[in-house]
Amino acid sequence: MTDADADAVDSADAADAAGVAGVAGVRCLVTGATGYIGGRLVPELLDAGHRVRCLARSPEKLRDHPWAGRAEVVRGDANDAESVAAAMRGIDVAYYLVHALGGGPRFEERDRSAARIFAEQAAAAGVRRIVYLGGLTPAGIPVRELSPHLRSRAEVGEILLASQVPATVLRAAVIIGSGSASFEMLRYLTERLPVMVTPSWVGTRCQPIAVRDVLRYLVGSAAMPPEVNRAFDICGPDVVTYEEMMRRYAAVADLPKRLILRVPMLTPGLSSHWIGLVTPVPRALARPLAESLRHEVVCGEHDIAHHVPDPPGAPIGFDEALALALRRVRDARVTTRWSSASVPGAPSDPLPTDPDWAGGSLYTDRREIDVDAPPDALWRVVEGIGGENGWYSFPLAWAVRGWLDRLVGGVGIRRGRRDAARLRVGDSLDFWRVEEIEPGRLLRLRAEMRLPGLAWLELRAEPVAGDGRRSRYRQRAVFHPRGLLGHLYWWSVSPFHAVVFGGMARNIAHAAEDS
Repeated sequence: MTDADADAVDSADAADAAGVAGVAGVRCLVTGATGYIGGRLVPELLDAGHRVRCLARSPEKLRDHPWAGRAEVVRGDANDAESVAAAMRGIDVAYYLVHALGGGPRFEERDRSAARIFAEQAAAAGVRRIVYLGGLTPAGIPVRELSPHLRSRAEVGEILLASQVPATVLRAAVIIGSGSASFEMLRYLTERLPVMVTPSWVGTRCQPIAVRDVLRYLVGSAAMPPEVNRAFDICGPDVVTYEEMMRRYAAVADLPKRLILRVPMLTPGLSSHWIGLVTPVPRALARPLAESLRHEVVCGEHDIAHHVPDPPGAPIGFDEALALALRRVRDARVTTRWSSASVPGAPSDPLPTDPDWAGGSLYTDRREIDVDAPPDALWRVVEGIGGENGWYSFPLAWAVRGWLDRLVGGVGIRRGRRDAARLRVGDSLDFWRVEEIEPGRLLRLRAEMRLPGLAWLELRAEPVAGDGRRSRYRQRAVFHPRGLLGHLYWWSVSPFHAVVFGGMARNIAHAAEDS
């Protein structure tokens, strides 16, 4: 996506979005607001003068976004007709931005069901337009021969276009912007591998688009006339191969030229393992991305410009989109990332709060240390944990745990952080996700690695009564085992807790004292 992807929301971007919308005050529903595109679309709609309601399974994940106080957030699930119906009341334009990417063996059925529910409830509520962001499908390839994910996205578009509500289906190929999965995959492959052995699909042509342009088309679609009910191809001006994309990334990022060797026997499955080893993108997400590159995806038309006119300098070229995204990354101004959305199958249960919780066994590891530093200094270390800053103990153990997680299809430890200094609820943090944050006081993380149970890590910074120059650090790891394997897992790793968790507590305290 672009600077805007880059994480779009500069005032200039908002002004562009408002200009193309042509009308303010539209009541918009956004599903997928906790995801990469949805989290960027909401502020664009707000800045264009529209009123926005977000439908989210976990509304608390939107609590800390800068725009949270300007939008209405309701709890619900796209596969629950009752909650969708409630969210649709009073809505003019409904944005459908959910997709079960990497969502398990029945994701196509879930996508189909959610799309039908959305279309039916939009019609019942008198919604005047549905807007959907899907995938660009290759010309001349039967839908049945597409990858499951491209096939599912095409089917969702067809369901929405066949509904009683006029629909705008935007079809994009590779989206370039800071934090997008496609950009992160491109960035890590190019930066980490000066010599690359690549699958044959790196020679397939595609037409990437900057996130700023994606957002501009999404906002502008709110003003389309009622007779428009169709799909639009949306792309940037450059048609490139993936090999070309890597070479041009190296040039924009001032890297030496890359040597790229094609190997025809690398299947999408093998490619996804290879991508998972080199980049932070997990195999479950890498596979559909790799599969989508097997076929040429180039725009067949640019009719969207008749309804959402291109301002000067748009659509943004590939090299400029890369430069904008890289600038956002280097300036630590990434507003959403591909990992913003929850990992399919990851636990979402809240931490049991009752010490005598009756839901089953709970194992805990507690650490407490007095720190010769004020609470604000301790909190800065706590909030800065993970990513490039690491976990303050036994780096090899954390790295090995991350590699083991990747080997069994988990997210691993390389997702890093969205922001080097600040966290908000819903952020991914290596193989954790921020479940709760009370600035200056509490950080609670929920594990998203593959485990035979549920796990949390809680870090607290507390003042010492009567002494503003000192603080107390409290740390608690909690594990709720699932079956015998869960109990065996805890007892197998507990001997290492003194080194890992004990060292972590001591080193966090030392880091605060040295700051």
